[in-house]
Formats: sequence, C-alpha cells, structure tokens
Amino acid sequence: MNGFVIGGVSSGVGKTVATLATCQALADAGYAVQPAKAGPDFIDPSHHEAVAGRPSRTLDLWLCGEDGVRRNYHRGEGDICVVEGVMGLYDGDGSSTAMVAEALDLPVVLVVDASAGMESVAATALGFQTYADEIGRDIEVAGIVAQRAHGGRHEQGIRDALPDDLEYFGRIPPTPGLEIPERHLGLEMGDETPVPLEALREAADTLEAERLAAVASESPKPDESVHTEPDPVDARIAVASDAAFCFRYPATLERFRERATLLTFSPVAGDPVPDCDAVYLPGGYPELHADALESAGTLAELGQRASDGLPVLGECGGLMTMSQSLTTADGECHEMAGILPADVTMHDRYQALDHVELEATDSTLTAASGEHVRGHEFHYSSAEVGSDARFAFDTVRGDGIDGDHDGLTEYASLGTYAHVHPESGAFETVLERLDS
Repeated sequence: MNGFVIGGVSSGVGKTVATLATCQALADAGYAVQPAKAGPDFIDPSHHEAVAGRPSRTLDLWLCGEDGVRRNYHRGEGDICVVEGVMGLYDGDGSSTAMVAEALDLPVVLVVDASAGMESVAATALGFQTYADEIGRDIEVAGIVAQRAHGGRHEQGIRDALPDDLEYFGRIPPTPGLEIPERHLGLEMGDETPVPLEALREAADTLEAERLAAVASESPKPDESVHTEPDPVDARIAVASDAAFCFRYPATLERFRERATLLTFSPVAGDPVPDCDAVYLPGGYPELHADALESAGTLAELGQRASDGLPVLGECGGLMTMSQSLTTADGECHEMAGILPADVTMHDRYQALDHVELEATDSTLTAASGEHVRGHEFHYSSAEVGSDARFAFDTVRGDGIDGDHDGLTEYASLGTYAHVHPESGAFETVLERLDS
C-alpha cells in the first residue's frame, strides 16, 4: 500500500483538518483511503475513521518498535495510506513524525500556516526540507499544503515562491466550520463532533488529489522472520466500550479477536459484566460520566467479581474507575468500583504527558518480573494511594502514579496510568496467563 505522511511545522498548525480534507479529496477522486496516526493519540484517529470509514492505524516507534510500526501499517487496507503526524515534524525524542516517516520510507507533505505570508511560506518549507540533511534524517519533504490560505493572488504568490523540488498540493481555506471543538486531553471525539461534510468537501475541493496520490510511495514490509504469530487461547475477554471507555487502539481489539473471544459491554449503560475470563477497561472520559457510572451498578458488580479473582486490567480511565472514588474538577465525589486502594482527583491542568517505560518488580498481568513495558501517559487526574498499596512497576521513564511507580495491583487485577499498544507484548502476556 502506497502512502505519505502529513507533517506540520508545529502543533496547532491544522494537521488534523488537513488530514481529513486530504482523505476526503482522495476519496472523492475514487481512491480507497487508509488513515493512520503517528504518535499515541486516540482522538485524531476517531475523526479519521469518521471520514475514511476505516479504523486509523497507530504508528509509534516507542510503543511498537520499527517492525511493529511496519506491521501495523501493512495491516491497513486501501489504495493510499494518509498518515497524520504528531506535533511539529521534528519534535519528539521517542517517536517524532520524521522518525516515523523515515522508518516507513514515506514522503512528507508539510502543512504550513499561510494566513499571513507568501514567500515566507516557501522559506519555511525549504528550511524543513533542508533540516533533514542537517540532522541526518533520511526523509523527503515533497511539498506543502497551505493552511488558512486564500485563493487568487495569495495562492499564486505561494506557488510562485516555492522552489522546483517542493510541490504545491493545494490549500485549506480559512473556514470557521472546520474548527473542531477542544476539551481536556485534546479535540472532541469524531463520533461526538464530526467535521461538517459540506465544509470538509469545500476544503477538499482546493486540494490537488491526483498530485497527492502521485507522491505516495510504497513502504517496506517488516522482517517477519523474527516474528511469530502466537496461537489462539481458550479465553473470553470483555472490553468496556462506551463514551467513558473510548481510548483503545484498533490493533488491541484485533489482537483480542484473533487470539480469544472478544465481548463488549457498557458500564455507563449499566450492562452486566459478561461471562468472561478477564476484563479490559481502556481509557477515556469516566470523569464526564461519573454520575452514570456510580448509579448504573456495573462497577459495583465488577468490584465484586474482581475480589472473587476475575482479572481486571485498567488503563488511565480504567485505573480511575477501578479506584475507590473519583472526584471531578467541580469537587463532586463519586464512588467507583473499589478494586484498588486509591482515590482519584481531577485537575484543571494535565498531570503527566510523555512516553513511558516501566520495569516490572514482580510478575503481573502484563509483564513477568524484570520485564520492561513501553507505553504512553496523558492524564489530568492524580491518585492518592493507601499506605498498603502495592505497585507492580518502577518507572524508568515517565511519572506513573506517584513519580516513581505505576501499576496498582490488588487480587488478580492491575490498574496503570500507562496506555500500551499490543506490539509492546503486554496483551500477549495477559492472554498467555489466561491460557496457563
């Protein structure tokens, strides 16, 4: 599958809107589009899927490793893969957009804010192109999309200023209808606030779809000689899936379906906990649904099942709901599942944001003693833990729960602030434990 990467000159330049407009332009031209996201984000991919009709692939070198990134890329379907970058093109030491483009050997289409410039837009793009050589990155900045650019003289001035080896792929006009509302943790989810189709098509019409399709190139496949797909296990995995538990990678659900029986349930709706061998509580927005979670009864049942030995794995929002209580930013305290000896409080500012590395201090759900697990943390909450709390991990990188540790463990359950990808091997450990 051919593809290209949409990189930005900085955060906030409009990569997501440019990506959605590009997906729409290519789809309108008759191409089947596979979206993807460089970095660990859950929210931008929800908008990708709403437009392209396919789950967006997660491409993060820290989470997945180079072969894992290539495997996840090639598990996509379609004619062209459009990869949205993270932050500015070269930003990030764990897995920058440039690092992902290099690992996949894909060209970069650079999004440049053109709202107040013409020749300066070309100068900025040229600087990003030549900087790759300066730092020894083997990537090709093939051209630009001019974000917030008007037509007529403004557009022509940008075209004329670009050097011959930088293509002009079109512009995104300044359209208020294309702005996606934000809240803590980023944009609102794609199924909550989809980009209006009329405004998106207006932006897509100003992009040059055939030029974009022509620049896409084939990515090398992973070295499968060092990778063996594990056998299925006789296990039933129940995954919480609703507006409070919406941060899960498509690859995680794929892995569960391939190796076990996957069941879903909604704690917000009060669904009973399914007959299962383990429960996975992904991250999301439990703080926005704390009333429903407290009153629905599912968490109380889950707490009882966990105390009887049912393994429950919670990530971030999952950790929050496994705790004794959750206090929202307005000071309201809500009773949660009571599996873990912790009380969680929401804050106005984020408490942690980074790629993380954890070392297991003992054998736990997702790792054997001494093993390292890589993940990502981004949360606005903090957890006050009891004096008898037991941690499963030391933090090698990141903040974890208390700055030095992550992974509260109780009964056969584990709650962590770290989100992990199946390429980390963590979910394989869960499945092998259920099969033993």
